[in-house]
Amino acid sequence: MKLRMVPARQGAVWVKMGVRTFFKQPLALTGLFFLFMAAMSVLSLVPVLGSVVALALLPAATLGLMAATQEASKGKFPMPTVLVSAFRAGRQQLRGMLVLGGLYALGFLVVMGLSALVDGGQFARLYLVGGELSADLLMQSDFEAAALVAMALYLPLSLLFWHAPALVHWHGISPLKSLFFSLVACGRNFWAFTVFGLTWMAAFLGMGLVVAVISALLGSPQLVGAILLPAGMAMAAMFFTSLYFTFDDSFEVSTGDPA
Repeated sequence: MKLRMVPARQGAVWVKMGVRTFFKQPLALTGLFFLFMAAMSVLSLVPVLGSVVALALLPAATLGLMAATQEASKGKFPMPTVLVSAFRAGRQQLRGMLVLGGLYALGFLVVMGLSALVDGGQFARLYLVGGELSADLLMQSDFEAAALVAMALYLPLSLLFWHAPALVHWHGISPLKSLFFSLVACGRNFWAFTVFGLTWMAAFLGMGLVVAVISALLGSPQLVGAILLPAGMAMAAMFFTSLYFTFDDSFEVSTGDPA
């Protein structure tokens, strides 16, 4: 396995490839993303423990969506069982994915713990336990600062795990090495990932603007919620579809590498 260096414009290509692949199997990929979100939401209903389990399963679930994209890119219809691909690839990959899940949950809890030092735990408690997000809470400077700290700390955590599940699953790399290679790959292709992120940000903002304009022209503000939710789900499914191509372009399989 070798690391590839790609130009900055490749970030926009990843978005394009994700959207194009999504429309090859739009119902299947949207349905799988919905199942993914539903499973995470159900687990999160259990206070604290449910959120921790959902976090631990996130790397495996993300890998499942990437495997679905791989199937769709080959013209195949991804079945729901593809979401558990991480647990069906063999004992070594299963063990590696469980370790990754535990490390991700631990890392996220550390991020929440550090944010709690800023606002006394209000932001972390709201995320992990749930509760009402009031206007007064949003206006508190400590709460805003804690949210910003959590976002800033989550970025390096995200980069560590960006490619890690796919490296464990498709290349048989150990969890710790996969985290290192993921971080290096994201760093080496920094500008491509920057373009990737900015392109998706613009796409989501553009989608929201289009929905708002359509609702205003039709004179029905209620349409915003009715259209925004399914449109947002479809856009999010496209985003997760594009993740596979960020991985596929960042690494080159050498002769003798695990499949």
